[in-house]
Amino acid sequence: MSRFQNPLSFSQAPAISQVRKLDVPKRAIYTEHMNFELSDELMDDILFSMEDQETEFLIDTQRGIVLNREGIAEGTEEGEKDRFINIPDWDSSSGFRLMEHFAASLRNPLLREELGAALNQGRGVFRAFKDILSQYPEAEKLWFAYKEKEMKREIIRWYNALREEWGMNLIGLEPEDTRDLVLEDFRFREYRENDFHEAQSLHVLCRKEFPFMETLWVFPAEYSLIAETVQGDFAGYIAAAEKAGILHIYALEIRHEYRGLGLGETLLSRFLEKISSVAEKANGIERINIDIPRIHEGFSRVLFRFGFKAQAASYSLETPIGPAAGKGSSRDVN
Repeated sequence: MSRFQNPLSFSQAPAISQVRKLDVPKRAIYTEHMNFELSDELMDDILFSMEDQETEFLIDTQRGIVLNREGIAEGTEEGEKDRFINIPDWDSSSGFRLMEHFAASLRNPLLREELGAALNQGRGVFRAFKDILSQYPEAEKLWFAYKEKEMKREIIRWYNALREEWGMNLIGLEPEDTRDLVLEDFRFREYRENDFHEAQSLHVLCRKEFPFMETLWVFPAEYSLIAETVQGDFAGYIAAAEKAGILHIYALEIRHEYRGLGLGETLLSRFLEKISSVAEKANGIERINIDIPRIHEGFSRVLFRFGFKAQAASYSLETPIGPAAGKGSSRDVN
């Protein structure tokens, strides 16, 4: 675990930075002292210092290093104190906003709801947030990467505000995509015989989530691809078969603890690459069809990116003679 993976430090929200100056009366002092370079090493030191909310840290702009304020006071001449400036501002409320932003960004509805409930419980919010994420290892890793990315963006905003004071061009560093980092923990392979029970168990869980979804389940199918963690844990699968030139995807299912990471999109991408190479050789697949539950309609944006087009809509109506309605009627009579 890196030194930035402290789930109880939430002070690095993507809020507007403030540049605080220690009694600097003249712009000339900026030009003379404060044109330090934001190196990777210095950014890491600022990140580490931002995690410590109990200590006040300053940057020595001549040396380009982070120092504890208490260690600066002694032995520093009055005229030299102008060269020290504060690291980016933050507080616990901005950390809370960061947790809200992260929870809202998740595509896993179950985890999103659990984190939302934790954030609304009042006391013990940070601990509850941490405890829930510990049950979702991949999402927890995504949180650490997201938090570090937002901290870097905050530091860059703060540094650019300084560069404006110096009359220098702004930098445009964009931290790397955190979802790509998480997906490095998965691998994709062909179907094996022992995958059947894992896929069947996952399908049963998905059917409980969407009991109204009437689709034929086929596994293993003519074309199947498995997603698993680097530890070998079954994470999801896709299965499809071809008939009369149409390849129908019968299932694209991801275990709930791995949803919201972009794994379903990556699995579909790998599968389409595989089918593309097969189609070129066989020249028999003319179209690919897939059905998705309406509750996952957001996934249609992923399908559109791959070139899928909406072909039909499915509707359902609960009848007044169903079991649930019958029970309701008896209660009304009594």
